[in-house]
Amino acid sequence: MNKSKIFGSMLIIAGTTIGAGMLALPLAASGLGFGMATLVMLLIWSLMTYTALLMIEVHQHAPEDATLHTLAHKLLGRKGQVVASFSMMFLFYALCSAYIAGGGEQINSKLTNWFDLQLPMQAGAIIFTLLIGTVVAIGTRSVDMINRSLFTLKLIALVVMLFLLLPHVSVENLVALPVHQGLVLASLPVIFTSFGFHGSIPSIVRYLGRDTKALRWIIVVGSSLPLMVYVLWMLASQGVLSQPDLMASQSLNGFIDSLSRLLHNPMIANAVSVFADLALATSFLGVSLGLYDFIADLLKRGSTPSHRIQVGLVTFMPPLGFALFYPQGFITALGYAAFALVILAIFLPVAMVSAQRKQLGIEGYQVKGGKLGLTVATLAGVLIISVQLLQMFNLLPAVG
Repeated sequence: MNKSKIFGSMLIIAGTTIGAGMLALPLAASGLGFGMATLVMLLIWSLMTYTALLMIEVHQHAPEDATLHTLAHKLLGRKGQVVASFSMMFLFYALCSAYIAGGGEQINSKLTNWFDLQLPMQAGAIIFTLLIGTVVAIGTRSVDMINRSLFTLKLIALVVMLFLLLPHVSVENLVALPVHQGLVLASLPVIFTSFGFHGSIPSIVRYLGRDTKALRWIIVVGSSLPLMVYVLWMLASQGVLSQPDLMASQSLNGFIDSLSRLLHNPMIANAVSVFADLALATSFLGVSLGLYDFIADLLKRGSTPSHRIQVGLVTFMPPLGFALFYPQGFITALGYAAFALVILAIFLPVAMVSAQRKQLGIEGYQVKGGKLGLTVATLAGVLIISVQLLQMFNLLPAVG
């Protein structure tokens, strides 16, 4: 197995997971305290890694180029395929629309500040989409190469942030306990969506082939990198700002301003800004790659230049259209991201593995845990959806 491909695939998983939303984690967990926030993140990571490994178990008995659309039809029938396809497209089009809106805004800002170009707001979104769309349409190899460069720069920005913040960490802030237990539940949807990468798994399988051992390694290491980054980021942010200060920061900008003001260092805002831009780009690469391969399978298109252009248009034109003409619609849809992600990352892997084990019995690689593991994962998904519903009806506070 090509070690370079394995390394690149790990970074695609990690890059897709560590998005700009990571910056909101300290706000989402502001009332939990560092210890409880770390415990919740560890539990969510365990859940998401477990269900990702279930996907690898399913893929070992399918063609290398199978996507969720194909797998769901094979194992769950037409109804399962419809649910899988709708969840995938709803979540990924919403994410891509948000990324295009955010990335376009950042490109416009940079062109204005650096070159004094006064372009219309739509220009940044179109440029950003063309850049990412071209890389994705060329193939997974190009995504791998570009993602490595962006991920390296993102790590440098993260190291700068941590270097500026860690010397000011207070142990007193880190040992704070949850303000009240309800906040632990309230933080679940935000933390859960921060560990989502399952839509990229079919693209990784297609890129590497069905080497189950290598794929398992990629999933565990690729998902562990975001966990380590998140814990370090929470250590720095929750250690520097007290719980009352964090809870008083109502927005991401307010949070960054609080950090800069407290440490009298404007470099923090610059490092956070660079990190957010790079995190947005790597997440968009990973998500749009998964959507592109899904659309190619849905439309039964191959890898000829004309087919790749057709798939690229179907992948990128709808979210670009929403980002340009109706950004609020799909940004609002992100509020329901946890519902689609629970279906995509928990319920479907559990259902497909259950069906496959009934059909094939004990054959090939099986994720440990048996029926108990599948039941626990399902109950965790039900809990996350229940919390999201309670928040929608204002019966539980929404955080982050």
